[in-house]
Amino acid sequence: MRKLLLLGLCLGLAACGDQNDDLKQFVKEAGKERGRVEPLPQVKPYTPFLYDAFDIPDPFKPRKLKRSTKGGGLQPDLDRPRELLENYPLENLKMVGSLQERKAAKKGPIFHALIRTPDNNIYRVQVGNYLGQNFGKIVAITETEITLKETVEDASGNWTERDTGMTLQEQ
Repeated sequence: MRKLLLLGLCLGLAACGDQNDDLKQFVKEAGKERGRVEPLPQVKPYTPFLYDAFDIPDPFKPRKLKRSTKGGGLQPDLDRPRELLENYPLENLKMVGSLQERKAAKKGPIFHALIRTPDNNIYRVQVGNYLGQNFGKIVAITETEITLKETVEDASGNWTERDTGMTLQEQ
């Protein structure tokens, strides 16, 4: 048994001996192809940059609204007292219900909306109240939706109005 194992081992080693020809050929060819290393590119001297934009407002700090001295044009009323729900971004407020108040038959029902703040307080709002941080004034309330008209400042400093809304969040 040992002789058979020894004979198999010797045959295996003999069979591996001829397969090194491609390795020997590669080593011979690699030695012939010695070349020159290209020189490193020339390093340009450092020129310091002088940051001269201290007069530009920092884009990472919140801007304070300035009272515009321009006459005319659309502007929010900055002198009115701000309402509590204007402290929250509009996306953090949720409409969780509505109330219907019956008035005179000619006027029809008047709706109030129930708004939940991030700290789980619920407030009742009506048409004319303000929501969100973009001077969003409530212009209409239905059973399932609040329609707002926001006054936002564009990049050039002009004020524009945009329509937005909130829908009833069912749980």
